[in-house]
Amino acid sequence: MDSPIPFQDLNLLPDPSSTAVMTAATSPKTATGINSSFNKFVDTGKLLTPKLEPKLEPFDDLFETRESQQPQSVQQPFLSTPSSNFFSNTDFSQTPFSDQNHTPLSQSSSISSDKDNVYSEFYRISQLFRSAFGKGLQSYGDADVEVVDPDAQAIVPVPEENQISTVVVSKRRYDKRSSELVRVTDLGVEDQRYFRDVVRRTRMIFDSLRVLSTAEEEKSPGLMRRLRGDLRASSLMRERGLWLNRDKRIVGSIPGVHIGDLFFFRMELCVVGLHGQAQAGIDYVPASQSSNGEPIATSIIVSGGYEDDEDAGDMIIYTGHGGQDKFSKQCMHQKLEGGNLALERSMHYGIEVRVIRGMKYAGSVASKIYVYDGLYRILDCWFDVGKSGFGVYKYKLLRIDGQAEMGSSILKFAENLRTKPLSLRPSGYLSLDISMKKEAVPVLLFNDIDNDQEPLYYEYLVRTVFPPFAFHQSGSGTGCSCVTSCVHDCFCAMKNGGEFGYDQNGFLVRGKPIIFECGPFCQCPPQCRNRVSQKGLKHRLEVFRSRETGWGVRSLDLIHAGAFICEYAGVVLTREQAQVFSMNGDTLIYPNRFSDRWAEWGDLSQIYSNYVRPSYPSVPPLDFAMDVSRMRNVACYISHSTSPNVLVQFVLYDHNNLMFPHLMLFAMENIPPLRELSIDYGVADDWSGKLAICN
Repeated sequence: MDSPIPFQDLNLLPDPSSTAVMTAATSPKTATGINSSFNKFVDTGKLLTPKLEPKLEPFDDLFETRESQQPQSVQQPFLSTPSSNFFSNTDFSQTPFSDQNHTPLSQSSSISSDKDNVYSEFYRISQLFRSAFGKGLQSYGDADVEVVDPDAQAIVPVPEENQISTVVVSKRRYDKRSSELVRVTDLGVEDQRYFRDVVRRTRMIFDSLRVLSTAEEEKSPGLMRRLRGDLRASSLMRERGLWLNRDKRIVGSIPGVHIGDLFFFRMELCVVGLHGQAQAGIDYVPASQSSNGEPIATSIIVSGGYEDDEDAGDMIIYTGHGGQDKFSKQCMHQKLEGGNLALERSMHYGIEVRVIRGMKYAGSVASKIYVYDGLYRILDCWFDVGKSGFGVYKYKLLRIDGQAEMGSSILKFAENLRTKPLSLRPSGYLSLDISMKKEAVPVLLFNDIDNDQEPLYYEYLVRTVFPPFAFHQSGSGTGCSCVTSCVHDCFCAMKNGGEFGYDQNGFLVRGKPIIFECGPFCQCPPQCRNRVSQKGLKHRLEVFRSRETGWGVRSLDLIHAGAFICEYAGVVLTREQAQVFSMNGDTLIYPNRFSDRWAEWGDLSQIYSNYVRPSYPSVPPLDFAMDVSRMRNVACYISHSTSPNVLVQFVLYDHNNLMFPHLMLFAMENIPPLRELSIDYGVADDWSGKLAICN
């Protein structure tokens, strides 16, 4: 390799007779640290040659990336100044190769006649498989896949100009991923807000597509094989050029991605550009694409997939990739190439890497969750004996000081806080349940700043109190006649425009002017999929004292994007009553002043050009207020933000009067534990008295 400092190439098999001889040009530290350990595995016999394998996740095997196989033109700058445009579209062209030297199959000229027959039979079988696979994709509704039926059954290799190279011909063509390394620094406040908003909206599209894809597949129960919602969402976004940070390889922090942000799918990491590999645990610029001919690592995923990994939080002993069997057991020695070499080169040049931790989380929609924990520096690299007796490369990483608290640490703290709050916080709790067991889960009250105890002075209200005439003017009581659970052609589905507002997991599919849930006149059971918000609070919330916003609300649980949080409860007043109460200085909430954030959830206008914002069922202008001056619930303490993570969705279930809907709150994004909840009140300071969260 063309390194400014000599570094011994450990990919070369040493001569047994000369293993004790060190070249004068080799760095003393390198020769002593790595080769001394490496020679432990070199006997007089033959050294096993390991195979190079990425660190894989078992549920990510349905998607492939091929950046490392595609050479690009050499970029001149090694680390350059970022351009003004960080976001563009790219993907990878796909060409079959016959060997590790990237020799096209059609150009291999040294294959024997026996191998010709083997390859011919291989291609005949693969063509049949691909043809069947392509037809299967079409049956699942993927209209972008074109199937070419192989009529000829060739028994000898056909010249490239006369043969069909692939049977499934994709119409999608994407640009290659950039290899230019940049570092983004010194962003102003407005730039930070801009990039954060871009990331939030991109993730909202991903979550909306994923939930919608799952809901659409539920309408086709006859499908034998279902495409994962995250793969479908990422594929559609890539087609529309909505993947972020593809025209630059960013070293260090990604603009708009904060420490502690949570992701449920590996593909979402690819979409935002935090980690560009759908399967491999090490993301790097290959040597063939690097300006100096050396690979450079940019991010890693620590998920405990290798038995020799050691994770102490701020310090990590990370094991390189390769040498594992299908049961994730080490069976061969690792080699210093690919991602392993990229980590060593990043250590050599002092380039930091992003660390994403993968961990299991109870109640998650996926088998793992991924949390971004910040930047680490690689301090050391050595070759060691693994627990299975095979040689592995190890890297010591240390977290850079001055960063926000690790998201993984907050997750563990919140998990312990749910079971033993007084042990972790001996002082500060004013109440362990201000709802007095009216809610299904306790609502905590915490203040370690001052002596304010205001939330204790209000009567806790679980549901909104409507005037009696709201029920009398709602028409005749009608409902569905479903027995086990509502189906897509039942009465309640028709009231919602032919589709339910929620998927089978209870997540909001798309925002609507109003959603009709099953009510007291329906025959379906309480566990019906169309009974979500009426079941009440299910996340453990905490009202806490904040120096910035006064009183705020946060969750001790992880809240999924699209999940129901709670109702905004109060006592409903007519216009005349509201005028009297406002003169007395009482605190009133006007539902018609909330911003229409519901329209953003499920907004796929960037995916489908003919997308139309939902307008059915329509809701007349709301002409009532809610008094929360004496009775209120936890939602009344949620702070205001112009970039909220919670939306207001109007819902009806106990009556059919469109003039008096319930105000139900749903998550607009994945909300980590102990992150403050926020709503866009519209004109917060003028009428709600809520202080705004600085964006």
